[in-house]
Amino acid sequence: MVLSSRRASRTWAAASRVYRDPIAAITSSRNSAAAGRRFLLLGHFDTVWPLGQLERMPLARVDGRLHGPGVFDMKAGITIGMLATRALLELPISQPRRIVMLWTADEEIGSQTSRGAIEDEAHRSDAVLVLEPSLPGGAVKTSRKGVGQYELVVRGIAAHAGIDPLRGASAIHELAHQICRLYRLPEQWKGLSLNVGTVAGGTRPNVVADQARAVIDVRAVTRNDMDAFDGAIRHQKPRDPRTQLEVSGGFDRPPLERTDQVERLYRQACEVARALGFELNEGGTGGGSDGNFTAALGVATLDGLGALGDGAHALHEYVDLESLADRAALIAGLIASIR
Repeated sequence: MVLSSRRASRTWAAASRVYRDPIAAITSSRNSAAAGRRFLLLGHFDTVWPLGQLERMPLARVDGRLHGPGVFDMKAGITIGMLATRALLELPISQPRRIVMLWTADEEIGSQTSRGAIEDEAHRSDAVLVLEPSLPGGAVKTSRKGVGQYELVVRGIAAHAGIDPLRGASAIHELAHQICRLYRLPEQWKGLSLNVGTVAGGTRPNVVADQARAVIDVRAVTRNDMDAFDGAIRHQKPRDPRTQLEVSGGFDRPPLERTDQVERLYRQACEVARALGFELNEGGTGGGSDGNFTAALGVATLDGLGALGDGAHALHEYVDLESLADRAALIAGLIASIR
């Protein structure tokens, strides 16, 4: 993904205009509290697309948009982060800042191998800027729901469905009851969402099912809601006492909550955006990112600083090329302005 020289020049000029005064103030005293600030630019290389998708969905530049698999979520974000860093390094200004880029390869499948590295780098950073795609219109993400996945297994008693059905205890019937009960739980916690995504069970139509299972996706706005739901699902009681319930899994991404630290970082980004000539809005989303991990550590985190576009995980995925320079200038200005 290559910016034209005109757009690159705009980034350099806009970034210089935004952070000229803050940088002068910072570099005037290298012993000041601002010196040596460390920033983590966070994102991921992996996409949801299978091997060979590029042949079926080739890169195409049409009417100021770049279409292709993974361009919005989130290869353009990586490009923006690199452009912002290049602007900071190439301007003739001394930079008492350390910028660390961490681009992982397993975010789309849960970040199980990269979580440790993400949290280690976040602990050493003053702020984390997550270059995931923006919300519609360019808004950044100041909150994300925590993400959990549970498996509910029911053990019943098999019996002949025609000859002696009452001797059986249907795991499928019990699972259906439990699913209905689970769907009533979100009423207790505002913003909590639940989806039973897969269900399986039984062996044959004429056999009372002795086992059944369901996989459940859960999203929670706050850590308190996350913990409360976890306790509730693990203490579900069977309606038929002859059946047994087994619950496994849990939340693998804590919520990114709109804390005071997140709000302060957002307000600073708004000041930079206004200097660039646009307003920066905020919002929340039910999807999780690696920013959930860093925010849960108490590190100031701002998400959704990546590209403007649409179609994440969809065939019409694209980024708005014209906006890339401004987003890079926004990130560069934000890094420079934090004291």
